[in-house]
Amino acid sequence: MHAIATTADTATELAGWLRLQHVPGVGPVAARALLARFGLPPHIFSAPFDALREVVPASVARLIAQPPRPVANSQLELTLQWLQRPGNAVLTLADAAYPPLLLEIADPPLLLYVRGRAELLSRPGVAIVGSRNASAQGMQNAAAFAQALSGAGVTIISGLALGIDTHAHEGGLRGAGGTVAVIGTGADLVYPRRNLDLAQRIAEQGCIVSEYALGLPAVPANFPRRNRLISGLARGVLVIEAAAQSGSLITARLAGEQGRDVYALPGSIHATLAKGCHALIKQGAKLVESADDVLQELSWLGMPAAGPDDAAPVDTPLLAVLGHDPHDADTLAARSGLAMGVLMGELLALELAGRVERLPGGLFQRCK
Repeated sequence: MHAIATTADTATELAGWLRLQHVPGVGPVAARALLARFGLPPHIFSAPFDALREVVPASVARLIAQPPRPVANSQLELTLQWLQRPGNAVLTLADAAYPPLLLEIADPPLLLYVRGRAELLSRPGVAIVGSRNASAQGMQNAAAFAQALSGAGVTIISGLALGIDTHAHEGGLRGAGGTVAVIGTGADLVYPRRNLDLAQRIAEQGCIVSEYALGLPAVPANFPRRNRLISGLARGVLVIEAAAQSGSLITARLAGEQGRDVYALPGSIHATLAKGCHALIKQGAKLVESADDVLQELSWLGMPAAGPDDAAPVDTPLLAVLGHDPHDADTLAARSGLAMGVLMGELLALELAGRVERLPGGLFQRCK
């Protein structure tokens, strides 16, 4: 990974990227056009005004020709201090370690601020999104799907919001695939604060990533925009629960525009939180009922589905609790002491591994 350190050369390099990031009127699309025409930031800032005008409006070209804005200088000092902490890194659009799938979208960020395992950004992943005000069943489904997919080596990508996002990250942390949180604030902040502990665990075991400058607080407009990165980093987007006007539908729409697969979990026709998923299915999203459905779809995209040994461990305490007689989930939860969401995730992983069979009536039995 190209980790920017605090030597004189790399500080100068970072200063150029930050200066470009803070030029008013230069968003990701314009920045990419400038980089394509002139090369790295120092060449952009030394380009003649007339040449700049061929790529951006004259008003923006004048701003590029001006000295660095104070905000860029203060951001440089803040970022260099932040990079001193273990696990922190900045990836620029020119870095070899920049996530390749993000290079496919129309407006990839100039800079990515990363906490944790940056390699997860380039691994095959699935985004799991849904309502912040999710039902208990929806949160259990998010955790179960995420754990099973992560157990198969798929990285779980979500947005650190309450509800579905939170439980998707929790499930992702329980598998080998890990989890990536794409946030709408600076990477040095955590929003919502209720997820402070979860964010710390993700930074230690998974990855937190943001395109926003350090210190930037939660601004409502940033969250719909960060959704393009959630879908952009993923091979597919799974919507667990969503009302008819849910922000998750923005992520699903962006996924379709980016050429990603969209999956949706159906629900009751009477459930408000199923309306968005049903609308997506009507529009062509793939209806899924199990993590295995998602894995099979991913295999068509060139991602191998999990083998029996990958989906779940050979032996787990839950198998001993199951014994050889059928049991319902409530009985298993009482016997194992596991929370229902965790229990259903383990049962799903064992089912995918061929170790447990789901019987009519909501019963589970160990395979003989």
